Amino acid sequence: MADITTWTGMKKILTKYDLTPKKGFGQNFLMDRNILNKMIASLALTGTEYVVEIGPGLGILTQKLTQSAGGVLAIDKDERLKDVLTETCAGRKNLCLKFADVLKTDIEAELCRAFSQSTPPPFLVCANIPYNITTPIIFQLLENCPHLTSATLMIQKEVADRLTAKKDSKAYGRLTLTAGYFARTERLLSVSRHCFHPAPQVDSTVVRLTPYVNKPYLAANENRFRQLLAAAFQQRRKTILKTFSAFFGCSRETMEHALQTLSISPQARPENLTLEHYVQIVNHFS
Repeated sequence: MADITTWTGMKKILTKYDLTPKKGFGQNFLMDRNILNKMIASLALTGTEYVVEIGPGLGILTQKLTQSAGGVLAIDKDERLKDVLTETCAGRKNLCLKFADVLKTDIEAELCRAFSQSTPPPFLVCANIPYNITTPIIFQLLENCPHLTSATLMIQKEVADRLTAKKDSKAYGRLTLTAGYFARTERLLSVSRHCFHPAPQVDSTVVRLTPYVNKPYLAANENRFRQLLAAAFQQRRKTILKTFSAFFGCSRETMEHALQTLSISPQARPENLTLEHYVQIVNHFS
């Protein structure tokens, strides 16, 4: 079997199955053994955990996960990879392959089906996720997977910058605050674009999202909280007085009084507010 951690080995597999990475699927295949080993080490697997991999590609990460985890569910949209993964991950009895659009998949229900569980078990996600759907995947994991214990994701550096951005910066926005509401984010590794085939136009970063067991700030209406973030950062040049009064359907005088009660400047912009501020405002109007 070809060693797919090298360009020569990857080329043999691609040629054997007459495959070309599809830009539409966001396919940039990792081929760096050092980065791979560091990602696996960061998981500290004990052999009993369930792991979900999104976008297994040729199986370079899948091979390592199946050696260290209790069960691995690998989800990919590209059915052309079925024969490839059958070869590169041959003999892995703890692996279940699912070919589907992850954004249309109930991950926890699929995990139950894959490993004959009556209720969703705690699980990790480890993936080099398709860059063209990075943000929707992060939202799906944090908002729709209550049994997720951590997600170790290789993503574009730009998205990692937004996830970990500080208040008052240009990168600070809806993604920062949504992720910050649900989970703690850590940057683990910087990854050069030259570690992939084909090489993307940007460098990457491996981050770990760890959902809170008890959220530091709790919105009375989480759906309203998400809607407020979306409205605020769609109009980030406007003052919050204008945006929030329109969002809540109240007069500017009413909104100004509410903001002053919460010790928030009515003339602030969306990027000037902390996560706590947004939760306070939603709770005030709930």
